Amino acid sequence: MARVQPTDERPLDGRTVVVTRAAAQAQRFTQLLEAAGARVLEAPAIVIAPPPSWEPLDSALAAVETFTWVIFTSVNGVAMVDRRLAARGLPWSALGGRRVAAIGPATADALAEHGVRPDVVPGEYRAEGLVERLRTVVTPADRVLLPRAAQTRDVLVTELRRLGAHVDEVPAYTTRRAEAGAARLREALAAGTIDAVTFTSSSTARNFAELFSEDERRAWLSRVTVASIGPITAATAAEYGMTTDVMPGEYTIPALAKALADYFARVPRGSTRAKRRGRGEPSQGAPPQKRGRGEPSEGAPPQRRP
Repeated sequence: MARVQPTDERPLDGRTVVVTRAAAQAQRFTQLLEAAGARVLEAPAIVIAPPPSWEPLDSALAAVETFTWVIFTSVNGVAMVDRRLAARGLPWSALGGRRVAAIGPATADALAEHGVRPDVVPGEYRAEGLVERLRTVVTPADRVLLPRAAQTRDVLVTELRRLGAHVDEVPAYTTRRAEAGAARLREALAAGTIDAVTFTSSSTARNFAELFSEDERRAWLSRVTVASIGPITAATAAEYGMTTDVMPGEYTIPALAKALADYFARVPRGSTRAKRRGRGEPSQGAPPQKRGRGEPSEGAPPQRRP
């Protein structure tokens, strides 16, 4: 079938893009890609689920007045805290008097929906950026509540404790690999009908990669563009031999959608990618991985890169 010719307004016309975000979070990304002309194949690589027990989070919320700070590192964390506040018959105003930090604008927007305005939102949307913002305001006398994924990077906890703060890290949710749809995805990749695969967290990259054997990944990588939301996600993808071609300067979902559209606007027809500069380096349309702003957390388990 002949590809649809793209236009300046719809540079992704004729392109099929895989979205690996959790199903509950994929809608906005899908809408942005479709608005640029893409045919989107939603293939969630992760499932967001409750933690093994609500008791640690419930206990922390019952004693929320004892904390100085409540720090949210994902939209998922906000959603799960909302769920448990409602279960306990508590309003969000129960957090009144606590200082609140959000890792990025999406998390801040989720808090705003509940009438909470974060005191701190870093310019670099990842744990390292949040630590830098908190470094001047967190004191050894502070108690910090950190409701987040059951398994995630320990940078934030480690650095806050180095500042002398007492940190209570409580599991608010877990992530697990999504198996549904793997057969359809495998068939589409084998048939060569996929133009790009997108990763919005390390967990999406890792779980997607582990659906396939190394030989399978090698077979389709040469003809599929890999788009990662930020350098940590790109580093995880690289551990599985998936070199990132597209990475935005600002590590947000809208910026990733735009970067992918800009990238394909420059790729010659009949090709799925620009010529790469070298293994592990983002190609045309992707800024160097050390630049830009931080990325949102999606419950990624610990990874090699800090």
